[in-house]
Amino acid sequence: MDVFAEKFADVKILRYSVPEFELLDLKKKLYIYNLSQAALCGRDILWDQNNRYNLSVRGVLETIWKTFKGNRESENFHSFEIYLKRVWFSNGIHYHYSTEKLPAGFPEIYFDELVDQSDWDGFSVPSGTRFEFFISEIRDVIFNRDREVKRVNLESDKDLIETSSNNYYQGVSQAEAEAFYANLKANAGSEPVSFGLNSTLVKENGQLVEKVWRLNGKYGKAIEQIVFWLNKAIEYADNELQKKYIKSLIQYYETGDLALFDQYSIDWVKELAGEVDFVNGFIEVYGDPLGIKGSWESIVNYKDTEATKRATILSQNAQWFEDHSPVNPEFKKTEVKGVSAKVINVAMLGGDCYPATPIGINLPNAEWIREKHGSKSVTIENITQAYFLDSMNNGMLEEFAGSSEEIERAKMYGYLAGNLHTDLHECLGHGSGKVRDGVNTEALKNYYSTIEETRADLFALYYIMDEQMIKLGLVPSVEAAKADFDAYLRNGLMTQLTRIEPGKDIEESHMRNRQLIARWVYEAGKDQNIVEFVRQNEKTFVRINDYQKLRELFGQLLKEIQRIKSEGDFEAAKNLVEDYAVKVDRQLHAEILERFKKLDLAPYAGFLNPVYELKTWPCGTPNDVLISYDEDYASQMLRYSADFGFLPMEN
Repeated sequence: MDVFAEKFADVKILRYSVPEFELLDLKKKLYIYNLSQAALCGRDILWDQNNRYNLSVRGVLETIWKTFKGNRESENFHSFEIYLKRVWFSNGIHYHYSTEKLPAGFPEIYFDELVDQSDWDGFSVPSGTRFEFFISEIRDVIFNRDREVKRVNLESDKDLIETSSNNYYQGVSQAEAEAFYANLKANAGSEPVSFGLNSTLVKENGQLVEKVWRLNGKYGKAIEQIVFWLNKAIEYADNELQKKYIKSLIQYYETGDLALFDQYSIDWVKELAGEVDFVNGFIEVYGDPLGIKGSWESIVNYKDTEATKRATILSQNAQWFEDHSPVNPEFKKTEVKGVSAKVINVAMLGGDCYPATPIGINLPNAEWIREKHGSKSVTIENITQAYFLDSMNNGMLEEFAGSSEEIERAKMYGYLAGNLHTDLHECLGHGSGKVRDGVNTEALKNYYSTIEETRADLFALYYIMDEQMIKLGLVPSVEAAKADFDAYLRNGLMTQLTRIEPGKDIEESHMRNRQLIARWVYEAGKDQNIVEFVRQNEKTFVRINDYQKLRELFGQLLKEIQRIKSEGDFEAAKNLVEDYAVKVDRQLHAEILERFKKLDLAPYAGFLNPVYELKTWPCGTPNDVLISYDEDYASQMLRYSADFGFLPMEN
């Protein structure tokens, strides 16, 4: 199977394989099939969460794409196609990384031509709205630069809600939202539910009200379909505990009761025997500048038995890693509970995990559940493999690595080191440490996501060079750790800037975390020349001169980052992020963009899902599930809109 599928603008679309799916028994195939249908049914939820106009914009753009009768070979129409594909990729009108609004790329006057020469028979505008007014509104949303400017604004000197154009809050200020949830948490005890995770906060008649995302509430039509497929999946679950937590998840969707989500999460963490597993729900809070509201996502997967051996070794030794961490003993767990890890192959991506997907996951996010019951971590092997296969011989390494030794080390150890870094990050990093009693992670506000990702990455960087990794048989030599250090600093100081437009700063939390670490150790090690920028052939490269001292710096920063999280030190978090993670060296940035341009590569990548086809006997009984990989990007996106478009245009 060819990994590469398509390239447009700054995006490439890849395919991932689902290894040996055909060899799975029928029960597991049917379990994956039903869970996969549930994973696709929440697509509209994410689109609406990202911005209240997204579903309307998508409906208009897709109608034009399907029915436009004008010249489809013109430059303007080609630009329109690229814009539509970017909107698909970002699940809305904002960049998936920077969260700024996507430029249309074609003249506003051409939009009128597109509308005039398209077929609108059967197109339903929101009730009570004239078509002309509706189209005028959509035109303004797309082309007005002063409207819907940024989906997630993290500028600390602004009202983070009023200046963010996501759809989690309506008519509410940051101060009002913070006070509302602070009041709910005031008497919540030591095991609080994740207040606000599954609701839109609105102001009605001067009062703040939560519109809960549940079966008979907001997003109910999509949730009804998710519940339908989860109910069908129960029959094929691997064991009774899986059946139990699926039922808890269904009850949570039906009622909106966050205590049921906690019960689902606890049982999900405890279940370790099943081969097939999934995530489905309102999970990550990166899309909310206050870190409260959960975006909808789903992943369906099954265990990679051979690769899981390395993750199992890490989880079995979790207490050793916790005990030997360089952080303050006050912030270490005296007893690490329930840390489990496995390597998986993803079978379906949905919601906020599609088309762009993580390469690892550590859940649940509720701190008290993690401390009392543990966490479950996964590294997604078939996704990292697809990335690796796509990266081979594309010239990126040769262009930005500073020496032949660095290149050879990357080719020999890069894939292993990258996967181990993810294992350490997800399995041990996120699961490590503890917070002081009474400290809530939301104290870090808009800096929490960056600080938490920084903490997990530092854990991985600190330990991948530890002798214990060799003793446990996880790495053949220290050269693997050096390959990870090389790649991390090369990316954090240089190559990730290929994703940033000239003149812009870094917005996305993971990118901020990588620059924070790389820039901090560079500055902290200047006196000893631990890391330096060097010029060769009029090009800039990163050179590590002392890997052991660099590791010590990672440990120092990890100690401080853990303290910040454990104490909820907002000012310290703000200073670190603003000083090291946000600003871009303009001169270096310009050089990197020029070098990258010559490679003709796309800085962003996402994935197409495979297509599953249910086969039945004449009596209707399932007898097989077939898998195929030949659906193209536009066809998949249009099919998803047609088959899984359950929500009205405006919610």
